[in-house]
Amino acid sequence: MIPYGNAAGNSGVVAYQIGKDYIAVKFVDRDEPYIYSHASAGAQHVKEMKKLAKAGQGLSTYISQHVKDGYER
Repeated sequence: MIPYGNAAGNSGVVAYQIGKDYIAVKFVDRDEPYIYSHASAGAQHVKEMKKLAKAGQGLSTYISQHVKDGYER
């Protein structure tokens, strides 16, 4: 997994991994990452989450506001 940039310094996200049709997000309080796929969260949401992950800012907020429980596992 790639360490999350955490530009604001207060994110619950610590790392991520990008795949063709998914993003895996590791949160500080979880042992296993959450997998958000095109099928579970929608392609547009996954695309935006990938963009935010690479930027190192806004990913946790985006998930809580738009995706919520849209994870695969």
